[in-house]
Amino acid sequence: MSRRCELTGKGPMTGNNVSHANNKTKRRFLPNLNDVTLQSETLGRGIKMRITAAALRSVDHRGGLDAFLAKAKDGELSQNALKVKKEIAKAQALSV
Repeated sequence: MSRRCELTGKGPMTGNNVSHANNKTKRRFLPNLNDVTLQSETLGRGIKMRITAAALRSVDHRGGLDAFLAKAKDGELSQNALKVKKEIAKAQALSV
């Protein structure tokens, strides 16, 4: 399983540990990933995703999963998230 957020596309970054003596060794900064079940009001069910804590706050700020996916760029989303986005768009088109 890759260490990448399904909604924002954030992944590991690299940098250096710097000691007091200014010795530098490589290190990785990993994203704060959480397994969550987000509720979709349009679909009426929960969707399991592995997202960062920052993405979870963004979803909450935008008013839920449906609103977040509507504004999200397709290039940042995972295959699973793209599939859910298309399902939501299809369900909203049928309800109108």
